[in-house]
Amino acid sequence: MAQTIPGKTAIVTGAGSGINLEFARLLLKHEANVVFADLGLRPEAQSLVDEYKGKAVFQRTDVTSWADLDQMFKTALDTFGSIDIVCPGAGVFEPPFSNFWIPPGTGVSRDKPQGDRYAALDINITHPIRVTQMAISHWLNMSPPVSTSNPKTVVHIASIAAEVADLGVPMYYAAKHAVKAFVKSMTALEEHFGIRVACVLPGVVKTPLWTDHPEKLKMVKQEGKDKDEWVTPEETAQVMLNLVKDNEMAEKISGGGSNKVQIRGGTCLEVLCDHVRDVPLLNNVGPGATGVGGASVQNGDTVFNEVIDSLKTKAGDWWKVRQTGRLRRGT
Repeated sequence: MAQTIPGKTAIVTGAGSGINLEFARLLLKHEANVVFADLGLRPEAQSLVDEYKGKAVFQRTDVTSWADLDQMFKTALDTFGSIDIVCPGAGVFEPPFSNFWIPPGTGVSRDKPQGDRYAALDINITHPIRVTQMAISHWLNMSPPVSTSNPKTVVHIASIAAEVADLGVPMYYAAKHAVKAFVKSMTALEEHFGIRVACVLPGVVKTPLWTDHPEKLKMVKQEGKDKDEWVTPEETAQVMLNLVKDNEMAEKISGGGSNKVQIRGGTCLEVLCDHVRDVPLLNNVGPGATGVGGASVQNGDTVFNEVIDSLKTKAGDWWKVRQTGRLRRGT
């Protein structure tokens, strides 16, 4: 069930930048209240919060902390009195500090050999699942409770990485597959309880997730007539808004196209350049099948080759990492 936006309250994690910032901006333009939940705000996000004073509030949030997530919900209720839309959108793209190819205890990894956690997975998998659980619990126990006549929405951000796989960033691919599967698992909640859980699967979006990380940006061909095409944060945010307020949308984000895309609980919409496609649970043709831009990067083999070369040149040292993070001597 779609819900109206004016007067509703949204929580958006990761709203300090990128796609989530643009989603927050659209919600505010449609007269919603928004809690910006992030570790900090980039200048453009701070300007937006200042512009919508009284409608927007920043809550410093570490999404790996369940106590912080609880405080995030409390801030929304204390400030605006309700919660209607939740977007656990914060994510990382297998950064050096939590990366499969930089194991705990080596290099610049912040993951501890005996810490029992990967930060990247806590951010990309555990956080969106926990936030959804908290939202459902709140909505079922509020007065009046959520229902098909009083609908609520959770909007997740997966990625076209949820449709494919790659050696270079395996934890990122695993996380996005998990988000898509989780959303599909929530399909029946709309029909039975009025809770719509849906997600977008954006292509290559020009956000700080790429532009602030040279090690990732080198995968993108940025010059020449055949340079890679970017999906914009604004396009992705528009589709996220459609997931909240509509039961269908045009296949072209700008409004054109002869086909309509249906929106319901469990919907996962691939977002490429001015184009959306419903990604089914089974028999998916995969990103790029329509030939629309934004589905790939031409230099993607760069990271793959670096991983292969690193494993070869280190002569197997990678496999010798002890739980303490020290390398074993000998075999």
